Amino acid sequence: MRIRAQVAMVMNLDKCIGCHTCSVTCKQTWTNREGTEYVWFNNVETKPGIGYPKHYEDQDRWHGGWRLDRKGRLTLRSGGRVRRLTRIFSNPDLPSIDDYYEPATFDRDILVGAPAGLNDTPVKRPYSALTGEPMAVEWGANWEDSLGGAHERADRDPNITRMPPEAAAKVKFEFEKTFMFHLPRICEHCLNPACVSACPSGAMYKREEDGIVLVDQNRCRGWRMCVSACPYKKVYVNHATGKAEKCTFCFPRIEAGQPTICSETCVGRLRYLGIVFYDEDAVLAAASVRDERDLLDAQRDVFLDPHDPVVRQAALDAGMPEEWVEAARLSPVWRLISEYRIALPLHPEYRTLPMVWYVPPLSPVLDATGAAGRDDTDADDVFHTIRDLRIPVEYLAELFTAGDADAAAGVLMKLAAMRSYMRARTLDGTVAQELLEGIGMTGEQVEAMYRLLAIAKYDERYVIPTAYTKDAAALEAQATASDGCSLDCEGGPGMGGSDGIKAVTERFHLVEDGGDRVRVGRRELVTRRPDGRIGLTIDPSDRS
Repeated sequence: MRIRAQVAMVMNLDKCIGCHTCSVTCKQTWTNREGTEYVWFNNVETKPGIGYPKHYEDQDRWHGGWRLDRKGRLTLRSGGRVRRLTRIFSNPDLPSIDDYYEPATFDRDILVGAPAGLNDTPVKRPYSALTGEPMAVEWGANWEDSLGGAHERADRDPNITRMPPEAAAKVKFEFEKTFMFHLPRICEHCLNPACVSACPSGAMYKREEDGIVLVDQNRCRGWRMCVSACPYKKVYVNHATGKAEKCTFCFPRIEAGQPTICSETCVGRLRYLGIVFYDEDAVLAAASVRDERDLLDAQRDVFLDPHDPVVRQAALDAGMPEEWVEAARLSPVWRLISEYRIALPLHPEYRTLPMVWYVPPLSPVLDATGAAGRDDTDADDVFHTIRDLRIPVEYLAELFTAGDADAAAGVLMKLAAMRSYMRARTLDGTVAQELLEGIGMTGEQVEAMYRLLAIAKYDERYVIPTAYTKDAAALEAQATASDGCSLDCEGGPGMGGSDGIKAVTERFHLVEDGGDRVRVGRRELVTRRPDGRIGLTIDPSDRS
C-alpha cells in the first residue's frame, strides 16, 4: 500500500442557485488576461443541455478519457503515442472556437461620447475580442442558463441520447413539463488523469503532496493533446502564449490553508473541501474494472479510512504531517463520499477517477408523494415516489453512476429519508425508525449528515491543512521575494525564468510505453529571478 493524500471537492447540487458568482470570481482571479477570453476554469451549466464546450460529454466524437482494449488493458481513447504523433499538427479531436464560443466586446465610447440631439438611440454593437470584427453573439459559456434555448438544442444532450427510450420519453421541453438543475464544473484533478498521460512533453503533472494537476509552462509546447484527452474539456490553450492552461485548484490558497476562490465566494455554500487518503497501488485496478457500473464502488474502495489506526500510522510513516492526518479525519469530503455515500463522481465511465464529486439534486419528493395520493410520512410511499420525480433518476444515473439507476435512486432515498426524518424530529420529536432501517443509517448519522449539508459552518465545510512545515521557509521566501504577486508576470500564471533556489518539490506524470503506463518522477528546484519571475531546474528523471 502506497498511501497518498488528495485535496478533493464535493458540491451539493440541491443548493446551487445558478448565480455564476463562482465563475465570475474565478475568471477575475485566473483568466482575465489576453489569450484567455474564452476560457472558464469554472463554469455553471444548466442541465439538461449540451454544455460548454458543445457536446463535451460525447466521447464518440471527442475521444476523451480512457477505455479498455480487447485484453482488458487501460488505453487512452485518443490513441497511443504513434497515433497521437500522426495527428500532432492536425488534430480532428480538438474543439474549435465555435464549440466554445467566440468572445465579444462592445464599443462603450459610442454611448459615452454620443453627441446630444440624436434622433436614434446609440447602441453598443458586439465586436469579436479575437479579430476585432463585428459579429453576432450566437453562443456562450452559459448560453443555456436556466433552460435558455433548451427547446432548440437540449434534446441533443448526450445524457438524454444514452438513456433508455422509455426513460428519455419522460424528458419534456415544454413549459411546466420540463426540469432543470445547475451543474458547476471545474477540473476534476483526477487520480488517473488522461491529460497527464497524453502530454507529449510531460508538461502536465500531478503533484505528489496534494494530487493537484497542473501545467509546467516551461515544458509545455502547445501540442494540445491534453485538450483532446480530457473528457471534461477543462484544459484550454492560451492563444496568446500557445501554452495549455487549466484550473489550478487555487493551489496558492490551498497551500495557505484557504479554500479555492470559487468555494470562498459561493453564495449557496454548496462546496466542501477536504483531504482524502487513497492507495496509489490500487488506482490502476480500480480504473480497469470491466463493468462501467462497478467503477463507482471501485473508486470508493481506493479511498482509505482516516479513522483507521493502521491508515493513520501509514500516513505518518509516509512522511505526512500530523496536521494532514488530522485534517483527513475531519474531512467533510470523505464523510460525504465514503461514510454517508451520497456524493457521486461526474461520469465515472471516463475511467479517470475524478476527485470533484456531487450530491445529486432531489426534486420536491414530499410534494410529489402527496400529489400522487400517497402518504408522505410513510417510508415506502416516499421511496416509491423517487422513481417518479420531475428530474428522472435515469438522467442523473447517466451523469453520475455510468447509467446505474439503482445507485442514483439509493442516494436520492437517503436524501429523502433525511428530510422526512428531520421534519418528524422538528415537529413532534419522533424518531422515524422505519426510515432509518430503510437506508441503513443510525439517527446520529442522519442528523450529522443533515448538519453537514444544511447548516455546517465555514470550518466544517473547508478542512484544509497548510503546506508542509518543512517547506514553510521556502514558501515564505517565494512570497516575499518581490513586491508583486509571484504569479503576476508576463503571459500569466506560472511563466518565468530561473535564478536562486527557493524550494524543492517532487512531481510525477504517467506516460505510455509499449501499452503500459510508466510513472516518471523528477525533482524540481523552484527558483526566482531578481525580476520576480519563477523558473524550474529539473534533475534527470528516474523511471519506475
